[in-house]
Amino acid sequence: MIDTRLNRRAVLGAVGLAAMTSVARPVLSRASAKGFFAMHDLPIGVQLYTVDALLNEDFEGTLAQIAGMGYRTVEIAGFHKRSAGQFRAALDKADLICRSAHIPTQALDENPSLASEPGPLAEALHVLGVKTVVMPIFPLPASATSAPSSFETFVAAGRAMTADDWKRTADYINAKARIFAELGLGFAYHNHNFEFAPLGDTCGFDILLHGTDPHLVTFEMDAGWVTAAGHNPLTLLRHHPGRFRQIHVKDIKPSTQPNFELKQDPTSVGAGMIDWKAILPAAYADGVREFYVEQEPPYIGGPLPMIAASQRYLASLPA
Repeated sequence: MIDTRLNRRAVLGAVGLAAMTSVARPVLSRASAKGFFAMHDLPIGVQLYTVDALLNEDFEGTLAQIAGMGYRTVEIAGFHKRSAGQFRAALDKADLICRSAHIPTQALDENPSLASEPGPLAEALHVLGVKTVVMPIFPLPASATSAPSSFETFVAAGRAMTADDWKRTADYINAKARIFAELGLGFAYHNHNFEFAPLGDTCGFDILLHGTDPHLVTFEMDAGWVTAAGHNPLTLLRHHPGRFRQIHVKDIKPSTQPNFELKQDPTSVGAGMIDWKAILPAAYADGVREFYVEQEPPYIGGPLPMIAASQRYLASLPA
């Protein structure tokens, strides 16, 4: 991934050529020194789930702090008791853009869900500027939606998923993707590490990849959860070209033991075990254009310092 005119006498041609060469070298040096995101003119994004509690306390102030760190795009995980117009106005004020929204299958609070009427939901998302609806997790049982803060309930739901459950989930994703495509929105699925639990000679993620329509459904790879499951995000990208269009840029410590039950030792991006210098160029080459930093609790020093450190690392990465 010079047009120069020399109106000089022939005897000065060599001198002019030497001068051009000496000027060109520093220009090339400056271009090669550009970071990965700057070189590709890519904004660094953040998933607002990370600062959910702070947004509830000071919505506009938190958005301003995020923008001040150098973030330019956000992915939402709720409306924070605001209309789409109010949310958009706050984003505009902070000079932030929203292109992606996590919409759960069932309502966990006052936020819309995939069970909501699709027309009004799509209209609200268009007001925000959203291009892609992301299903953040498989359809949860009633026991999980009635106690959304229960970690154990989420883990139990993931542990209970069978191959048939994942096939039904693939059918559900296809059906929702068709509806939202007619409303002008793309549709994607976001993974945790549940999806990689072995089910005979397959796993939930393979079932979803092969059971969804590639013309309608893309995937948002959460690199942190992929790694926590004992898999390599780079290998996943290479084995399934064209299926990923978004990535959650999340890092974990080497102390994380491979598992399928929402366990990881989180750290800021660049301070963990994931090889971003290899993954980011490979993702870009495969067509990924949306990269969202997301941190999991416990937040070392707090969520804002963690996402600030992650942004600084990503901005400094060489092209």
